[in-house]
Amino acid sequence: MWQASLWDDSGRIVNVASVPQRSPFRYPGGKTWLIPRIRRWLASLPFRPTEFVEPFAGGAITGLTVAAEGLANHVTLVELDEAVAAVWQTIINDDGGGEWLAERIIGFKPTQDTVKVTLAESPRNKREMAFQTILKNRVNRGGILAPGAGLVKTGEAGRGLLSRWYPETLKRRILEIVRIRDRITFKQGDGLEAIREHSKCETAVFFIDPPYTASGKHAGSRLYSHFDLDHERLFATAETLVGDFLMTYDDADEVRQLARSHGFDMQAIAMKNTHHARMDELLIGRNLNWVR
Repeated sequence: MWQASLWDDSGRIVNVASVPQRSPFRYPGGKTWLIPRIRRWLASLPFRPTEFVEPFAGGAITGLTVAAEGLANHVTLVELDEAVAAVWQTIINDDGGGEWLAERIIGFKPTQDTVKVTLAESPRNKREMAFQTILKNRVNRGGILAPGAGLVKTGEAGRGLLSRWYPETLKRRILEIVRIRDRITFKQGDGLEAIREHSKCETAVFFIDPPYTASGKHAGSRLYSHFDLDHERLFATAETLVGDFLMTYDDADEVRQLARSHGFDMQAIAMKNTHHARMDELLIGRNLNWVR
């Protein structure tokens, strides 16, 4: 899982702890670390985006930031995974759903028994599925929602299941999203189809952060329930866009070859992972001079 740290152009570690944490999710592959560069990218455009599309939303930190900071007129979030989608449907699409979810979180007391019983139940509606998803995300190791992920054992400071359960913080984040939900459209569905829907709009921009399964690492297959993606088709679709886009990928030979074959610009961005090892992630777009 990536941590919220990266290097600037001089090789120094940039502390992005000041970036507002807007998502209720702990998300593998989350892009909090990239937010300062997202701001730079949007500021470099010769137009104000009328639509910001995040077709593989996941924890949606990027789209939420764009909406909260007014960096585009409107934000469209798309997510295929039913459980993750239930959270966004409850907060964004369900009148009163966000408030219900916030209070359900405040009222829940996590123990080994209550967590196991709650996660074993069959949710009766989207709201209950949303709560289960947030709970699972918070008590599973690394926030992983894919089948087979185990519960946190020791956790931070030996606090076990409580080490990532911050009910007041989660409530605040959810209610802040409710406050700006008129700026956001959420759809459960196929990310590629969502890209095509806005492909002819000159002032639409796309932040494309797909599951990382194009390289030999196949990290996405461990982290996400929906990881099967035709990456060649994604790159071909991006080439048809009239508006601008920014992709993020593992820095792998297969990905670089795809980018070259479609005539895209690339820039490796240094960051560090959980083990404090310096890693490179690849930004891909039409023109990345604003990065350099």
